[in-house]
Amino acid sequence: MARPESDLLDAAESHLRVGSAADVADAITRAHLPDFRAVGWYGVPPAGWSVAIDAEYADQVIPAPLVRRFGPDRFWERWTRAECLCKLADLPMLAWWPVHGLDVPPDFAGVWRTLQLEPAEADEVRRLIVTIALAPTVARPSLAPSVQP
Repeated sequence: MARPESDLLDAAESHLRVGSAADVADAITRAHLPDFRAVGWYGVPPAGWSVAIDAEYADQVIPAPLVRRFGPDRFWERWTRAECLCKLADLPMLAWWPVHGLDVPPDFAGVWRTLQLEPAEADEVRRLIVTIALAPTVARPSLAPSVQP
């Protein structure tokens, strides 16, 4: 499958909104932040592709066990990217780590972009790290194949 046009990720900032979970309830997909706010993605992925996002505050303290395991260098960029790939693969992070760490597998068929969003409001002081990833949609077996609609 051909990779999607880069325009979607090039213009990623215009497809993102930050607000309460209710504010972004109509987003295609969302990432929830520790202060109960959320980041919503409004860019429509190309046919046959799935999209995932993840976001974290850039100044958020990295938990010590994660620093020991993965190091502090660009941690939140690597973390949000790995979270997106896990979401696209429908895998929990704990299943991803032993195989890939926070790295992108060389055979990843998708595309991604990690960016920093500066605060939009004068009273907001926290910068966000946001990753958006797209991958070919994979048909998954039903969790209950014996159940017929």
